[in-house]
Amino acid sequence: MSLGKLGQALTAREIFDLIQDEMDQVEKKITLESVASVDAVTAIGQYLQSAGGKRLRPSLLLLSAKLAGSAGPCAIQLGAVVEMIHAATLVHDDVIDAAETRRGRPSTNVTWGNHTCVLAGDWLYMQAFQIALRERNFQILDLLIGLTQMMVDGELLQLERIGRIDVTEADCMELVDRKTACLFSVCAKLGALAGGADTHAQEQLAEYAWNLGMAFQLVDDVLDFTAREKTLGKPVGGDLREGKVTLPVVYALERASGEERQLVETILRRRDYDEVPFSRILAFLEKYRGIGRVKDRAQAFTDTARRIISSFPDSPYQRALLTVTELVTERDH
Repeated sequence: MSLGKLGQALTAREIFDLIQDEMDQVEKKITLESVASVDAVTAIGQYLQSAGGKRLRPSLLLLSAKLAGSAGPCAIQLGAVVEMIHAATLVHDDVIDAAETRRGRPSTNVTWGNHTCVLAGDWLYMQAFQIALRERNFQILDLLIGLTQMMVDGELLQLERIGRIDVTEADCMELVDRKTACLFSVCAKLGALAGGADTHAQEQLAEYAWNLGMAFQLVDDVLDFTAREKTLGKPVGGDLREGKVTLPVVYALERASGEERQLVETILRRRDYDEVPFSRILAFLEKYRGIGRVKDRAQAFTDTARRIISSFPDSPYQRALLTVTELVTERDH
């Protein structure tokens, strides 16, 4: 990674140290705001928070706020908001996907049941919006409402395509945008807004984070096939088993024989790897560079994000956001 005049890249630890005080406040805020009148909802919120996770979304928001000026009370509130929205999407996703594990533990729907989890996800969404409403800022609400609609649209589009083998590259990129990149983009823009950035800087940070989010999800799609199950925290090959044809498969299918196409169709029909072993699918993806091509696409988005953030003046927060692009591309889970 060549940074030129920007100096040395920061480590993940150094990045976290830059925002540790603010992140601690975000965590406390989430704990406080996740207490509901119904015990099950509170328990689900605490269960998700205790699972840890990268906290990448509030980190993006806080780093963007500090780059713009400062991460004050508004940024703390919004950091909690975006993490709670993310948590709500995880709860709903696991119900829709009938998932059994999340981050190496039983998923919430396995523990509490689908009905309770759907309502708990709804509650988390509404609680997040209630916190955001306290800022009395229509721009914040407009961003969050548009974001939520985009993410729901993404889920509906994905449901429409479950089990279909005729998914295109454009279809995949649309889902990556709606399910992941739009949230990253809004996180950075909210941070810039909270930090007092001008409109141009807000848009630049939003564009940076959108490209970062595109890269993040494409790497996720690769890791679903290549990561170790213990590291990934859920079964490998889960997307295809759930009937989702992601970009690595789309690229491989472009050059596949009729027999190889039949392998994928069998898994989509059966929703398991009993008849067609996972190893055969992995070999198929590697044969036609499905995985390699997706890595290349992810790297292109990463490079764009890096170019955008490099246009900002050198500072610890600018270097942190620059380093985040590398961490996203090179992660193993």
